[in-house]
Amino acid sequence: MSDSNGAPTSQPAVSQATSPRDDPRQDERRLIASLLSGDEDAFMRLVEQYQAAMLRLAQMYVGDRAVAEEVTQEAWLSALKNLDRFEGRSSFKTWLFHILVNGAKSRSLRERRSIPFSALADPDAADSDDAPSVAPERFRPAGDTYAGGWLAFPQSWAHLPEAHVASHETRERILAAIERLPITQQSVIRLRDIEGYSAEDVCQMLRVSEANQRVLLHRARARVRQALEAYFAEE
Repeated sequence: MSDSNGAPTSQPAVSQATSPRDDPRQDERRLIASLLSGDEDAFMRLVEQYQAAMLRLAQMYVGDRAVAEEVTQEAWLSALKNLDRFEGRSSFKTWLFHILVNGAKSRSLRERRSIPFSALADPDAADSDDAPSVAPERFRPAGDTYAGGWLAFPQSWAHLPEAHVASHETRERILAAIERLPITQQSVIRLRDIEGYSAEDVCQMLRVSEANQRVLLHRARARVRQALEAYFAEE
């Protein structure tokens, strides 16, 4: 387009950020409408997107894979049954995973699997495992000029070959260390660092405060790092 003097004029930019097509809430509303209308394709897309992560999370609480599959199926059925009650105060995936966690906790009680009481009764309470995240002997004692500081800083892994750090055995060590964590720490680190969910999503899924989520994640990461330090020291 040009003005009356023949000079070109620029068209006003169209912001894609405000496009309804890119609005996650709009997409969610369309998805829910499709599910309520019985759209099987929409349901199958959701299953493909979330099934594997839901199964891994359920298995942390119930242990047995077959039971975890049952818990996951029950979560899907519960979500579909109560879909008309979804209020949109959180994302659909957060709402779905919260249903899953509640079901997994209840099933773990029926299966009489031993898990921390705080994971069942009060998810926002302090972690039931009171052991320090880092061994106290790694810090300077009281009376020292720099009391509470590191005696020796954590070992840097920058010198290690990338192939070694990213090896299958290293990944297996990481997963094994995660499996040894208390259930609340394990849930948070899996959702944050393996599944890639945001802190806000995890707080809503597990019904924990933002502050407690940070504490749980810090403790979990510290313990996984200690396990890796011991592994790399063997090399």
